[in-house]
Amino acid sequence: MPHKTAHAQPFTALVLAASRRGPDDPVARLQQKSHKCFVDIAGQVMLERVIDTLLESQQFRTVLVSIEQEELLHSTARLKAWMDEGRIAFVQSEGTLADSVMAAAKAMDAPFPMVITTGDNSLHTPQLLRDFCESCRDGTSSIGVGITPEKMVKDDYPDAPLAYHRFSEGAYSNCNLYMLRDKQALASAEAFRGGGQFGKKHARLIKAFGFASFLYYKMRLKTAADFLMHVGRRFGTTAEPIIVPYAFAPIDVDNAASFKLSEDILLKRQKAAR
Repeated sequence: MPHKTAHAQPFTALVLAASRRGPDDPVARLQQKSHKCFVDIAGQVMLERVIDTLLESQQFRTVLVSIEQEELLHSTARLKAWMDEGRIAFVQSEGTLADSVMAAAKAMDAPFPMVITTGDNSLHTPQLLRDFCESCRDGTSSIGVGITPEKMVKDDYPDAPLAYHRFSEGAYSNCNLYMLRDKQALASAEAFRGGGQFGKKHARLIKAFGFASFLYYKMRLKTAADFLMHVGRRFGTTAEPIIVPYAFAPIDVDNAASFKLSEDILLKRQKAAR
């Protein structure tokens, strides 16, 4: 896809980097870190890698990092330099994902359109972000949800430890990439007040989206697009899937197995770039 940065509307980027489990997180324990996003992966601090990718994509006017303490963003030389240069900004994380997103939106005079990602998306690339943002610009819904088809992932990474959401036309894995186009889209953050992982925890899905949505999901009665349209209406807005055509896009770092897979992929990229 061509790079259309020059006259395209820029986004705000929000990186959710707070740790629910702190040093007890299985990834943090690998290197005795306070947060999993501060582990070194393929020679770089994971949070630095995520931010580096956002900055290099040239799609974002502001990069906000939602984390518990501002001091954490001064804990490495590179993070401190970005803070000092005004290339990234701290926003206080809150007790839930929903409140953290709302706090970030309130911290800016003009936060929208906003792209939300996480501090453990170590495999995303600048081109992936450019493609995602361009697809969001081409879309019409207030909310965009990045997903990748199961077949695409399994063709390249058959053993990737991922969950898949199954719909009438096929299955997809979530890429931890979301777009909120306007203030109305912010209402959808309420869905994450009790946490994510809706595919594994059906009680959360029912609480967040209602019993009818649960039935549609469980029985695969709708396409991904129709399901998201239904969910969007529940929040008084519109939502659509954004297909992210990269097999590695849904692979984040949640445990020792996904850390190893992610690091192997990154090391292969580095070798190929030499």
